[in-house]
Formats: sequence, structure tokens, C-alpha cells
Amino acid sequence: MIRHCVFVRFRNDVAIAERAAIHGDLEALRPMIDGMGKVEFSANTSPEPFARGFTHGFTIDFRDAAARDAYLEHEAHQRAGARLVAALEGGTDRLIVCDLEIA
Repeated sequence: MIRHCVFVRFRNDVAIAERAAIHGDLEALRPMIDGMGKVEFSANTSPEPFARGFTHGFTIDFRDAAARDAYLEHEAHQRAGARLVAALEGGTDRLIVCDLEIA
């Protein structure tokens, strides 16, 4: 299994409703991508001082790398990703993506 982890810093003027809509865009990909699991989205709640300004994150579990790759290439993901980046302070400078292989 691949756990796709994304950490972001939203601009201060991005409303909660827009953040929820972005989550919805990502969640809407599930029926389109075979092997894509639930999207978990949250504000950072860590008490540790290591967030480096990243305010939110989400994870998506994929059955395997092929499912993850299908997601990355899908045009609906490209649109959702563009909407996400447009809502970030500094665009892709406030975006971290890390994929973990989970046994």
C-alpha cells in the first residue's frame, strides 16, 4: 500500500468553505481511480514546534503504486491540484508531498 501524504499552508484569505471544496474535489476522485482509498484531510494539531508553517494536510491510501500513478496522471487530479496550489501561500513553495510504502 502507498500512503500519499500532502502538507500545505493555505493563504489566510482562503475560506473554510474553499478548503472543504478542495477536499471534496479530491474525494470525488475515488470512484474514478481503481485502488484509491479515502481522503483524510485535517488542520495540523501537533503541539510540537516543527510544522514550519504548514497548517493543513491530507493523506490518501492507494492499493499500490499503479493506483497512485493513475491518480497522479488523471486530469481531474490535475484540476484539483491546480485549485489546491492556487489556495496556498506561495504556491508550490508551501506544498510537501511524501509517499510512504506501508506493509
